[in-house]
Amino acid sequence: MELLDQIPCPVLATDGAGRILSANNELLRLIGGTVNEWREKTLDNLLPPASRIFLQTHVWPMLLTQGSIQEIQLQLLEANGQRVPILVNGKKGVLDGSECYYWVFFVSLERSRFEGELLKARNFAQASSQALAKSERFIKTVTDGLPLMIAYWDKDLICRFANKPYQTLFANTPNSVLGSTMVELLGQSLATLNQPHIDRVLQGNPEQFERRVERPDGTQACFLTTYLPDMDAKSVVTGFFVLISDVTQLKKAEVELKLAASVFDSISEGIMIIDANETVLSVNAAFTDITGYAAKEMMGRVPRVLNAIHHQPSGFEEMRAALESTGHWEGEVWDRRKDGDNFMAWQSITMIRGTDGKAARFVLVCSDITARWKSNERTKHLALHDQLTGLPNRHLLLERLDQSMARAQREGRNLALFFVDLDGFKSINDQWGHAAGDEVLKFVANTLLDILRTTDTVARLGGDEFVLLIDNPENREEVAHLADRVIAAIKLPPSLQQTDARISASIGVSMLGVHADSVDRLMKNADSAMYAAKSAGKNRFLFFTPAMQSDH
Repeated sequence: MELLDQIPCPVLATDGAGRILSANNELLRLIGGTVNEWREKTLDNLLPPASRIFLQTHVWPMLLTQGSIQEIQLQLLEANGQRVPILVNGKKGVLDGSECYYWVFFVSLERSRFEGELLKARNFAQASSQALAKSERFIKTVTDGLPLMIAYWDKDLICRFANKPYQTLFANTPNSVLGSTMVELLGQSLATLNQPHIDRVLQGNPEQFERRVERPDGTQACFLTTYLPDMDAKSVVTGFFVLISDVTQLKKAEVELKLAASVFDSISEGIMIIDANETVLSVNAAFTDITGYAAKEMMGRVPRVLNAIHHQPSGFEEMRAALESTGHWEGEVWDRRKDGDNFMAWQSITMIRGTDGKAARFVLVCSDITARWKSNERTKHLALHDQLTGLPNRHLLLERLDQSMARAQREGRNLALFFVDLDGFKSINDQWGHAAGDEVLKFVANTLLDILRTTDTVARLGGDEFVLLIDNPENREEVAHLADRVIAAIKLPPSLQQTDARISASIGVSMLGVHADSVDRLMKNADSAMYAAKSAGKNRFLFFTPAMQSDH
């Protein structure tokens, strides 16, 4: 902390998740409070929304992958809530033996003071003793190593000092930079354009402006130029310092920032940015619309709050494995809204790695596909179930019968199949109409479901034919008892019981191993036994015997 306080501009140290570890007095003077009050808060708390988004989507990935950033333009929130333009430099470092990230903020006024002190050091060195004069080479080395282009012009507009980056800017100029006039170095057009700023700085006023300039290689660049007046002891302007920053990439980043902010807030998919500790850093408006959680409710939380009870632990393991191997995962998951409702979401998660190769950020994109999922499930249900009664149809019955038979043969279990045909159903349709017939079929379906266990299956093949698949009955006697119960329960629904209509059931029973050893034979034998029961007088059940073999 003492070392940070020796730096004459705002400085901050954070961990890889952006949590504040330390800050010097220059920064605390701007943002208010103490180090202890800010500790464990994040860098996001110092920035307004647009800068916060740009920090997470651009600055952090650059810093984590490159190890440093330079001259990134953001805004800082002062203690009074005012937004102050700043230029940010960042670098990976060590604090108290642990990895950290140092952030150096240049506020316009503070930057001028800092850079002015640097240039005054040069003048001080020139006026000092012969021993100190030797340090001019050191100062030149320092200024040559700065990313800024630095020069000094006297009041007659003759260049008296220029560091290496400044001289490189004018490498194609035939005249030497030192000793050149403003017109000789810049050309008449650009010198005339800068003249109003020169006039004001020679009157003692600092100036700052942007210019588009052609580099020596012919490419266009955007420069942020600062003029600082140099005054003698009598406050007379003797010249001015020129500080130039190449903000070409910054301008491009500003465009990307506006685009990213626009996309982030207007895209219909929900977006959540998470750090390496699985803590939420930012969410967009669509995320709030989908989940019901506002941004302030999600910040700093672990997103597991969304996962509904439907999500199995194995799903998490598959997700983590995919992220570790490919850096990306996508799929369907059940999530929970703030109001407790579960919804089906399509999620895409992308991992952003740091310079150490480890996960630094996760970007989650989600959309609500509940309606589509329900539509698909409804389509699947209709394909496998009878539309009138909701019972399994022939396709689903055969699928379950195949599974049950394979298990029965593997484990030595019993299996019984009932073919049930309603006696007298045709006369109900003829006398009372198809609506009454449909009511009878639905009533019989519910009656059969009430009698059977959940492990058994009730299916409708069509018309007035039902099939019962009995899973692992104890013996033939239990099967016969169940058939008797079915026959006793088959009757008209209450709405038709006062009429002269009557129904009953004829049932054919086939058992695995005893009567058949395949699905096809089990079905045919039960069908044959049912026709035999009808021929024997109806309203009864019969077990299959070889004598019943028929073409039905």
